[in-house]
Amino acid sequence: MSNALGVTTVVIVGLMVGVEFAVAFVLNRIFAGLPEDAGQLGRAHGGRMLGALMPVWYIGSLVLSAIWAAVAWGDPGTNLIVIAAALLIVSVVMSVVLLVPINNRAKRWTPENRPADWKEQSDRWDRYHYLRVAVIIAAFALLTAALAAG
Repeated sequence: MSNALGVTTVVIVGLMVGVEFAVAFVLNRIFAGLPEDAGQLGRAHGGRMLGALMPVWYIGSLVLSAIWAAVAWGDPGTNLIVIAAALLIVSVVMSVVLLVPINNRAKRWTPENRPADWKEQSDRWDRYHYLRVAVIIAAFALLTAALAAG
């Protein structure tokens, strides 16, 4: 049971890391290269689409990690799972406190109603997102190591 749970958790977290990495280093660069209105509209659409999906993915990853830690308690690598779960908690807190407030504004922006500082707000979101990506990559690496240790 623990191995199946571990594999499932690593796959779910790995897919989340891949999506968030692609947002940070691929999609946002594509949007930045488009004409101003198109890039801003692309970011707004992405914010609406991923803003609906990612909370479930982040919380689900955390729950799976916590269950895996409980099931594997005392096994080799359990401490890695616990640290990874703590990092996932950090990522959720970062999301709620730093990223979601900006995203909730940005996903409603259009060329007609966006604020004058929309680029600065988008850049701030990007900087927070880079940090969050680093946190979830670390969690993914720890979960992978725990799976290998088990």
